[in-house]
Amino acid sequence: MTPDFDDLVTSIPANVLDTQSLELKTRSYAGHVHLDGPAGHPDARNHLFYWFFESQTCNPHVAVHDQQDLISRTPLLIWLNGGPGASSLLGLFLENGPLSIADDATGTVTLTDATWNQEAHVVYWDQPVGTGYSHSDAGEYVRDERTLARMFCDGLEAFLRLHPEYARCPLYVCGESYAGKYVPAIALELDARNRRAPDGHRTDLRGISVGNGWIRPELSLRVLIDYAYTTGFLGIAQRDFLLDAYAVYRGALDAGRFEEATRLGNDLVNAVLAYGGNFDLYDVRRWDDLPMGALRAYLGGEAVKRALHVPPDVPWECADNDGKVADALAADNMADCSDRYAELIDRGYKALFYTGNFDTACGYRATEEILDDLMRRKGAHEHARWRDAPRLVWTRSQGNPKGFVRRHGNLTQVAVPDSGHQVPAFQPAVCRELLYNWLFDRPFHGYDPQQRRKPDARGSGGAAGAGEG
Repeated sequence: MTPDFDDLVTSIPANVLDTQSLELKTRSYAGHVHLDGPAGHPDARNHLFYWFFESQTCNPHVAVHDQQDLISRTPLLIWLNGGPGASSLLGLFLENGPLSIADDATGTVTLTDATWNQEAHVVYWDQPVGTGYSHSDAGEYVRDERTLARMFCDGLEAFLRLHPEYARCPLYVCGESYAGKYVPAIALELDARNRRAPDGHRTDLRGISVGNGWIRPELSLRVLIDYAYTTGFLGIAQRDFLLDAYAVYRGALDAGRFEEATRLGNDLVNAVLAYGGNFDLYDVRRWDDLPMGALRAYLGGEAVKRALHVPPDVPWECADNDGKVADALAADNMADCSDRYAELIDRGYKALFYTGNFDTACGYRATEEILDDLMRRKGAHEHARWRDAPRLVWTRSQGNPKGFVRRHGNLTQVAVPDSGHQVPAFQPAVCRELLYNWLFDRPFHGYDPQQRRKPDARGSGGAAGAGEG
């Protein structure tokens, strides 16, 4: 496994036509790590692409060794989009990164002010192979989370050998949607490697964060039908027909026919959308998903590839639960991975789950019921404490909610109103604040509505209390 050593990025094209240049304001590195290919292909390699941005708290004009203490105590966030097959550069340009691209043919790229690297290092990874700029010489595709996690962790180790200044940073694995499967698998693989590694050779894994995660698919699909019916996108007869189709899907799933269950589950989603006039699966208020703008044209450009140290013949591949990456993971798609979260929480890692309330694919109710079940598995006492934990109304200065926050032990859950599936895109400032509150143990200012005084005998309300979660 050998990484590229010339991976510094100082500027990138400022538009699709490459008529201007955009200077980056922080240290940035991009390129591939090169990993051993499959057995029987001695000359083949797998190539995972990363794009790293140092925290804005660090000074790019000061040598690393002169600010190593600051660099090392700053969190390092791994960001993973889902799909399967969705490039994490979607997250970089459309959700939480320091760059954005205009939704037009010119595709002007600008710096953003709601980036997650304001107070943290962030590295965006295209994975598994076949996603984004990541590729395999042998045409290999991963078929299960264990293989995916091992390949990714090999890549992360190669990156940290290339950039040892970030090797001691507190590490958090973060992702969205289908990355609800990737995140716990990778975190458990890191944990296992840490337990085998000698002192001084362990990553400082601290926790995981998942937005609108695809975790227990059979629950998310049932909730999808309920949500579409509740919001008026289905009639009662259509709902009943879909529930019958859901029963067939569950029969295949319960019998362990996972690839068949994936096909039936995808058919079920498509039917719900068709009956509802093809509303946006990721935001029930919309008819189209977030626009990619000119991103595909931009990332396919030779000048951009040159700036990011990507060979000119490597295409940028991006799909959402479609194509060869998704086909290879067909048996994985409908598997329940909630037990992996239970293991991580039991091992003491911090866990953040946040959801946008207008997502119909992997929305709030599925996350709520998954977490309730996870705490039930810990026993009646812990389950009761989770149920009894205050659900704070996290407020803006004028009193309107930013979100609804529940915390107990190392588990934090945040529901974000006025947001769809991609919370960092719909509520960028709120999402970054909730992430930083969780990362740095900052308070969520608001109140517990159940602790406010009840109306007195005359019917007047009591004064509103204030609290911190």
